[in-house]
Parts: sequence; C-alpha cells; structure tokens
Amino acid sequence: MSTLSDVAALAGVSISAVSRVLSNAPSSRVSGATRQRIEDAARELNYHPNFAARALKFSRTNVVALVVPDLTNAIFTELMRGVEEAAADLGYMVLLARAESMQPAAATMAKLVGEGRVDGVLVQVGDNTTSEDLAGILDGRVPAVLINSTRDDHVGSVILPDEAGVAVAVRHLVELGHTSIGLVNGLPTSDSASRRSVGFERAMTAAGLRINPAFVTSFGYDPQQGRAAMRTLSALAERPTALVVANVNAALGLLVEARTLGIAVPDDLSIVAIHDAWTAANAWPPLTTVRMPLYELGKISMAAIFDRIRSEAIDDVVVTDPEPELVLRESTARR
Repeated sequence: MSTLSDVAALAGVSISAVSRVLSNAPSSRVSGATRQRIEDAARELNYHPNFAARALKFSRTNVVALVVPDLTNAIFTELMRGVEEAAADLGYMVLLARAESMQPAAATMAKLVGEGRVDGVLVQVGDNTTSEDLAGILDGRVPAVLINSTRDDHVGSVILPDEAGVAVAVRHLVELGHTSIGLVNGLPTSDSASRRSVGFERAMTAAGLRINPAFVTSFGYDPQQGRAAMRTLSALAERPTALVVANVNAALGLLVEARTLGIAVPDDLSIVAIHDAWTAANAWPPLTTVRMPLYELGKISMAAIFDRIRSEAIDDVVVTDPEPELVLRESTARR
C-alpha cells in the first residue's frame, strides 16, 4: 500500500505538502503546478488516505449525514448526486438518512453526533416539519446546514430559486394564451411553498393577470394531495384552464385524478410542474416541467457544510446558476 512518503518522493515535494494538498487543508499554499504533480503522483500510486488515522488526529470522521424526507423520492436523486460528488472531492463520505418523520431522525442524529460518527449534518426538511422537530438536530452540537429551507434562528442554508422557477412556468402558460391560471401549492407550513406562492403572485402581476383565490390550493406536494387539489378545482363552477403545480409528485397525482374525472390534459387543462424527474417524462401525457438546479443545490450544500465544519462563517445562499429551465413536453397546449 502506498504511503504519503511514496507520493512525496514521486512528486518531488515534502511529506507535509502532500498531506496538506490531499486533505484540502486551508494552510495548503502551493502553486497550481505543484498541486497537479501531487495529485498525479497520488493517482499513479493509487494512494488512498488513511481516514481512520486522520479522524484520530483531527477528531473528525470525514463523514456527513444527509437527511431527506424520503429516499425513494425521484426529486432527491440529483440532490444526492451533487452532495456525494462534492463530498468525494473533499475526501468525505455521505451517510443517508430518511426523515419522513423528523422525530425519529432527530433521535438518530443525536446518537450519531453524540458518538462522534459524523462531522456535520445536511437537512432537507419535509413539507410539514416544525421547529420542534428540528430542535434535536439544530441544537449547536454539530455543524448543520439546511437545504431549501430557512430559519430565523439558524444561519446556514442553501435554497433553490423558487420564485424564478414558478415565474418560468407562468410565463410559458401566458405565452400559450392562458389567462385563467391556478396554483397547486404545498402546505402553508412549507418554506418552499411560501416562496413559490410569492413567485406566482409576482409573475401573474407582471403579466397583468388577476389571481382568482379559488384557483389556488395548498394541500401539499405528494400525489394524494395533488389528487385532492384536482377534485377541489374540478368542483368549481368556473375552472382554471391552466395550472402551475409546485411539485412534480403532486402533478402526477393530479394527472391521475384528472383522467378519473374525465378532464383531458392538455385539451381541457394545461399543466406545468416544478421539478423535473424521470417520472415526469414517463407520465401520460408526459409532463411539461421546470427543471430546478438540484445537482448544484447538493454541491453547494456540501461545500457549505465543509466550511462550517472548519469553523468558517457561512451565509444563507440561493442557487442561481444554472437558472430554472423549461422542459417542454405534452401537458401544455395553446389556449
């Protein structure tokens, strides 16, 4: 097995320089050429750091926990990929935890933190997560960063450009000639739903359109809640001709209920969903969506928790690059 000494000899540098470069130490001040020589030497020798020894030396495990509401949710695939790839670049591993109910997750995190098994926690909260649910995780015992939600008493979050994403959806429907546009939103307690509501209001105002309050629902983001929203809207004497659905999972349920009720999509009702996933492309009809920068959300979140672990100050961040992108499929049509 190759050692630091072997890498140093092949690269023609000191052992301490190799150690600093390969551990991404803040004190690693070497030229780009020297860093490249060290990294090339490590690859050539198939050198792998001894993480157990590093953990003992720096009182770190080089493991972060990523808590998401549901590991089977297709939306989280790109988020997790971004976190894992950024973690690998920083010499970290990711422990995935499901948090459909945050209370068990809080107990699990408390155990992991108390036993020193993780250096930090990334938390993607669920739709109906309360402050009390998060208290066990955000109690200051371990560095923590919130993903796509914010709290007044916690600095350190990375969120999506939700307002901009909804604006893309509204503009698309307006360009198709729709004026009676509704919003199928998440629960009122959801941080992202609040931002998407603001984005809808601003985009409709910018288009010179009035919002009919009856066309706005707030049942939640899952398929059953999407079905409930469709039943509510279908019972109206006057119905919207187009909907912005604030989550693709809710849109899938809404599609099923529309078919059950005999509402043709897109002939009777056009639908644009926020978030893109393989499920959207395989629905019938395939869903027009707004692709959000979930991969970048994961990468930036991992960078933020890495900085926090190193006791560096971090801010609340909105991911703005790339911008939300319309993915045109068959669930929208000209009015």
